[in-house]
Amino acid sequence: MKTKLTLFGAIFFIMMSMGHAQEKKVIKKKKNESQSIISGKVNISKYHSREQLDDMTKGELLDLYIERIRVIVNILPNIAFATKPGVTMEDLGIPETKDNVNALEDNIEASDDYFDSTIEFQKKILPYSDTNDLIAAILFYEATLKSLHTYNDFKED
Repeated sequence: MKTKLTLFGAIFFIMMSMGHAQEKKVIKKKKNESQSIISGKVNISKYHSREQLDDMTKGELLDLYIERIRVIVNILPNIAFATKPGVTMEDLGIPETKDNVNALEDNIEASDDYFDSTIEFQKKILPYSDTNDLIAAILFYEATLKSLHTYNDFKED
């Protein structure tokens, strides 16, 4: 019985050390990879017509409104760099210095904090909004997001 317990203990510690070694490799790899300028949710599931929105409940409209805010907060502040996820500082020729990487990480964290506090506020106050105003805002946000597809038209070659 003591032999089985010792053998089980040894196998357990070997497995734990192997797992820890794998974790270190993953962490090291993540540190060497360039971080995307745009992260988080960056697309919406569907664009809607006014008629479709008119047929929805206020709860459904609130969910759509929040989804659109999430996408806008993740994309719009960064469109001078990219309009889609996956673009890194390395792709743009930005030196990946410690200061630049920290600035990007701080920006992503600030965007997350802003979104979280905005949504906390929206969930408390937005239900009091007029349904027609909510629908107009969703349509406006969707038009703004659709316009991102034409962003490159504004660039000079």
